[in-house]
Amino acid sequence: MRDAPTHQRLDDDFSPRPGRRRRRRAPVVATALAAALPTVGAALVGAATLTPAHAADPEPLRDAAARHGRTIGVALSPGHLSQPGYAAIAEREFSLVVGENAMKWDATEPSRGQFSWSQADQVADFAETHDAELYGHTLVWHSQLPGWVSSLADPTDLRAAMTDHIDAVAGRYAGRVAAWDVVNEMWNEDGTRRDSVFQRVLGDGYVADALRAARAADPQADLCLNDYNIEGAGAKSDAMYRLVADLKADGVPVDCVGFQAHLIGGQVPSTLRSNLQRFADLGVDVRITELDIRVPTPASSASLAQQAADYRTVTEACLAVDRCTGITVWGVDDGHSWVPDVFPGQGAALLWDASYAPKPAYTAFADAWGADPGDGDPDPTDPPTAPPADGDCAVTWTANAWSTGYTGSVTLTNTSDAAWSSWTLAADLPAGQHLDQGWSATWSQSGTTITATNAAWNGTVAPGASVAVGYNASHTGDTSAPASVSVNGATCTTG
Repeated sequence: MRDAPTHQRLDDDFSPRPGRRRRRRAPVVATALAAALPTVGAALVGAATLTPAHAADPEPLRDAAARHGRTIGVALSPGHLSQPGYAAIAEREFSLVVGENAMKWDATEPSRGQFSWSQADQVADFAETHDAELYGHTLVWHSQLPGWVSSLADPTDLRAAMTDHIDAVAGRYAGRVAAWDVVNEMWNEDGTRRDSVFQRVLGDGYVADALRAARAADPQADLCLNDYNIEGAGAKSDAMYRLVADLKADGVPVDCVGFQAHLIGGQVPSTLRSNLQRFADLGVDVRITELDIRVPTPASSASLAQQAADYRTVTEACLAVDRCTGITVWGVDDGHSWVPDVFPGQGAALLWDASYAPKPAYTAFADAWGADPGDGDPDPTDPPTAPPADGDCAVTWTANAWSTGYTGSVTLTNTSDAAWSSWTLAADLPAGQHLDQGWSATWSQSGTTITATNAAWNGTVAPGASVAVGYNASHTGDTSAPASVSVNGATCTTG
């Protein structure tokens, strides 16, 4: 996943079909983790999480998707699971897990016949522990390929290496993996075959060979072909369409096609829905497998609004196609996205920002799936909550600034002995700062005073728990944090 396509990249999933193993679906029950997660790291306080006792949390994405018979997936990096915010989102929101890099050839068989399973096992165990489907990515790909494979020039030797690799990897996870990206990114933009070692040495037939080997290694897994820039009609998607039609006509096992969807804000193909439908009409499942939507960084309020609209458009296209099994996003949060490393000056491509705060894209995505935002109403039998006294709250306030604007990340911590049933934060911004947009709260500005009132789903804050919110603002040179901050009228300690 290190090429630089104009649009997409990720893995795919599927839905159960007659005669095949029924896949485990995530239960339609919300977990008790909070949706607003604090940033972990030096910039913000601790790793406390919001744990409302009575207010309704927003419905997890996985539960909303389950009502449609779909799954919501995420590309997971096991190395990041030690970060509480990352792990909590992954556990709560997703009903399908794919290893971002853990199951690729260089990670699993770096030397011929010598296999390393540690990272792949972590991803598989995470999926099992959290009742999520496991999606395998990827068995045959030209990239992230060990040098020993790329140097093979004898067709018999390379075919044996490919078959042995598929047998070992798919065989190890047989019965646990719901679907595999068997062959990944086999096309050039003009619809000709990519000049990979497999194409050069084995010819066109390597795709069918790989699919047959995967079926032999795991007869129950769905077998997929996956590529980027095939979301809309065009030469590349036409080539994939012809290949799938030919494979099915020849009796080659192909069950699904993955549309990576590494998109650019404002550039969702107008033919996305019809293109998904024409593949479905071939008798295969389709999936958006690696969704992220990049925008210029630092992200403006306008670009974030466009991104939110694009996430909704992609979701609506999937929901309109019966055989679209769901959507996988390529990463948990902006701070762990591959995009900025490959596309300098672009990023902010995911549903949560680098502080694990949900973005406008998350709200639009959740709404498109019909997720319940939560009512935030406290239990009427609870005694009224006294307002906090001075010192009963702590606030950290950080800014990620550029020439004319910045993104503010704010964490509020309840340091009192009683739960808050609602909260309003108020602070005086330094001169020249002006609020543009905020999230995870209702934001406003009057004069220099900025105010944020809890959203419906994050009003109740237990003692010791925290809420992470954020906003975008313009400035004229001073990006410092407010000197004095209050919650519900009580002055907070700041840091």
